[in-house]
Amino acid sequence: MDSDILQVFQSELTCSICMNCFLDPVTIDCGHSFCCPCLSLCWEEGQTPRSCPECRGLSERPDFKTNIALKRLASLARQARADHDHSSEEQICVTHQEAKGLFCEADQTLLCGPCSERPEHAAHSHSPIHRAAEESREKLLNRMDYLWGMREKVQLILNQEAKKTWSLKKFVALRKEMIKLEYERRHPVLQGEEQPHLEALEREANETCHQPKESVLRMTQQRASLRETYGELTELCPKPDGELLQALGNVLEMTDLVELQKPQSVNPELTCWPVTGILDTLNNFRVDNVLHQKMTFHNVSLSEDNTSLMFGDDDHGMSRQPRGRDSFMAWGARAFTSRRHYWEADVMRSSSWMLGVCKNILTSDTTISIDSEEAFLLFSMNVNNHYSLFTNA
Repeated sequence: MDSDILQVFQSELTCSICMNCFLDPVTIDCGHSFCCPCLSLCWEEGQTPRSCPECRGLSERPDFKTNIALKRLASLARQARADHDHSSEEQICVTHQEAKGLFCEADQTLLCGPCSERPEHAAHSHSPIHRAAEESREKLLNRMDYLWGMREKVQLILNQEAKKTWSLKKFVALRKEMIKLEYERRHPVLQGEEQPHLEALEREANETCHQPKESVLRMTQQRASLRETYGELTELCPKPDGELLQALGNVLEMTDLVELQKPQSVNPELTCWPVTGILDTLNNFRVDNVLHQKMTFHNVSLSEDNTSLMFGDDDHGMSRQPRGRDSFMAWGARAFTSRRHYWEADVMRSSSWMLGVCKNILTSDTTISIDSEEAFLLFSMNVNNHYSLFTNA
């Protein structure tokens, strides 16, 4: 091709951003075309509205499809330029004085025809330089698409990480208010524990807040690294075929390391501390009240006037509730009438149970009756694996 015609041909296939032959060209709304990587870098900061870098016309769509016809023409233009440059000294084999038109994939070297037939290269795979270069550019474009997608993913996680610090501070403020309200409802003896509790929460919150801050810093650096690598690949793709092929191995190895750096978000959590001192205070009233007796009954029912609960084996007066499974009743060996008492009951093996204190128990050989007006009872009932708690008060 005549050099003047080649120059005009290539000028029509030149990206006005990078001033190189089109690489994966896209045509935007106004009709102008650019390399897709160049346009991505130009619009990377989320410019709104997006405008054409050449005519400043607005573009409503955020992405575009590759202009396949323009991409083929750009490849032909690069090939024409490569054919024109084959006469240069660096493209001539010193030994055979022939143009280096083949690429050895195994050794990553440029060869002339006779060199490719030598024993050290004969068993290797060879391909025309331009075809190998275009295939390599396609590999780089795919790698660049992946890096750009990872960069956008890092940006998304980065935005989420930035919100976590604000959410954590808001949560800590809310928890402080809850702790203050909780101590206000407690006995004055416990209120001295409020300030140490709040101070401990503040210390832990300050330490925990460093996690999303460090994550934001780490991801900001990672995003910048991805941007830098993407820019380096964008600059490499328009290089002459031979230079591109010989640099490809190191570049792919470098991008492999970048791809291994997957973005990892953090999940900061605060320790769920109980309100300080409540269990210690309750333990001051702990008593060991072993069971004195245990009696088994076949029936449990409520009296006709709803004032007492009866356990017994006699059917008399128990028609309001059908026979059920066996129940038992037990009471402590020690009785008490005043002061504070605290004890724990293990009810893990029973799905339905009743626990409480009462003033009097009326007993006979077959029946025990508890006056519900003189007792405080806590009931647990299991119906279809749904547990309900209720009291008689």
